[in-house]
Amino acid sequence: MVASLVVMGVSGCGKSHVGAEVAARLALPLIEGDEFHSEANRAAMRAGVPLTDADRASWLDRLGAELQQHPAGTVLTCSALKAAYRERLRAAAPGLRFVWLDLSPAAATQRVAQRATHFFPAGLVASQFDALEPPLAEPLVLRVDATLPPQVIAEQVVRWAMGHARAGDA
Repeated sequence: MVASLVVMGVSGCGKSHVGAEVAARLALPLIEGDEFHSEANRAAMRAGVPLTDADRASWLDRLGAELQQHPAGTVLTCSALKAAYRERLRAAAPGLRFVWLDLSPAAATQRVAQRATHFFPAGLVASQFDALEPPLAEPLVLRVDATLPPQVIAEQVVRWAMGHARAGDA
């Protein structure tokens, strides 16, 4: 059985696209993390105000509760920028895996600037990199080049997830 996994990274890295592709390939439900932001958080981001740890606390609690509602596994898209955020999610879902879509600040800014309908403005990308604590030494993390095509990334993620499922590391 494949445990739940979080597709993480800064805004513009492709979390939603890759998460949907991975969820479809693994036949798991997709939880789109952005859908769980409060209206106050969305309004702050639309206004160009970066979220604080306090702003993100209730959002992370909601995401943790969503993970718990899917004991057979799910794919969650979530920035999960700080180690403390990832630990909070791991506490809600032991054995949780993370796929870090690694992207340069320039590429992230360019991608976000091209999105027409998202509430997150390109001006906030730098604040995400300021907050980012790369999960380099954390367990059960796959680092992927976010500039690869989403289908290529999804294939890498599925192979990795299935390899861990067969090896029995939950």
